[in-house]
Amino acid sequence: MKRFLLLCLVVSLFGACTPQGVVAVDHPIVTPGESVGSIELVESWPLETTLDHKDIADAADVWLDMLGRAEKSLELSEFYLVTSPESKLEPILAAVEAAAERGVKVRILVDLKFYGNEPALVDRLSLNPAIALQKYDVGALMGGVQHSKYFIVDGKEVYMGSQNFDWRSLEHIHEMGVHLRSAELARPFVELFAADWALASGTPKSALPPVSSPYTAPLVADFNGVSVEVTPMFSPKDWLVDEATWDLPQIIALIDAAKTRVRVQVMSYSTSNYDKTTFFELDEALRRAAARGVKVELMVADWSKKAYAIKMLVELQAQGVDVKLVTIPQFSGGFIPFARVIHSKYMTVDDHVSWIGTSNWSGDYFYQSRNVGLIVEGAAFTQSLDVVFNDLWSSSYAETLDPNATYEAPRIKE
Repeated sequence: MKRFLLLCLVVSLFGACTPQGVVAVDHPIVTPGESVGSIELVESWPLETTLDHKDIADAADVWLDMLGRAEKSLELSEFYLVTSPESKLEPILAAVEAAAERGVKVRILVDLKFYGNEPALVDRLSLNPAIALQKYDVGALMGGVQHSKYFIVDGKEVYMGSQNFDWRSLEHIHEMGVHLRSAELARPFVELFAADWALASGTPKSALPPVSSPYTAPLVADFNGVSVEVTPMFSPKDWLVDEATWDLPQIIALIDAAKTRVRVQVMSYSTSNYDKTTFFELDEALRRAAARGVKVELMVADWSKKAYAIKMLVELQAQGVDVKLVTIPQFSGGFIPFARVIHSKYMTVDDHVSWIGTSNWSGDYFYQSRNVGLIVEGAAFTQSLDVVFNDLWSSSYAETLDPNATYEAPRIKE
């Protein structure tokens, strides 16, 4: 597996764009094999479920701590922004505004297309003179959406995960992410944000300067006292200066290298894109793995209980892939739209290597939309994700896909 990761020894993205006022960050020269920082696994879970893990940090707590430490800069790259009174997001939002008030340079990117669905909080923050906010028209540039979910504190801490900047993500949705600490681990995200900020400002792709220096990957990081290797990966294809940073081929390579087991949890899985074109690359990789005797397990949300989605999953199941649908019971306080669902996006392979990111598994996320993720090599990290997977897989919330059943689509919105 190390041989696979060394394919990524020199990776590059769009460069830091100083005309847009990027905060300079010192990036020390790293000796190969030297630990450059730490990685922490972070979760959110739906209230009134048994899916909390006491040994995994709560995203709301991690976010609040990170934002409270901001001294110079805070960059947020989000799909959309939405809050609710008295929710866990309210103190986090207050921390963002407090950072701006104390002189921290705050910049926020959100997707232009989705802004129309949730404009209130974006409009509120746009009126704050201490906060710079751009609506990023990824659709016009790349064809999809600004779907990445991460934020950077002072160029040396990053939170990256499946959580949207949405109060429901912290209280009513199953989510997974990571907290990275060190300038070297943060640098790919710092330079990605700089590039996207420039592109959102109208800078043409051809005018973006190169990266400040080549990335050295994988980077060694501490996870609970054990060394793991971390490789940042991104989408979409054709919007990365160096295609070695594109995540889809690396995810497929991990599946193709699997010897015993592949586990995948995503909200949605599809071989059909939004424009009705087909996308079989991940599907074929999972089928190849199952055909050579690898145990392949796939969990998706019950939002897939639609005829076309069930058909794809049944076809995959027929090739030896174990498929389960996960239903989170409705909240006792009443129906909450676009909530009570699993939204995590991760994969574990052979107990020692993982992918965790922001992409659901259909072609649009890898070819047309901005997404981010990590490949993490190390048994300790992977086994922690496996515990999360096992607990959900074996819970009463998960049901084995029945190829003969007629499923009713759940209520998702008002």
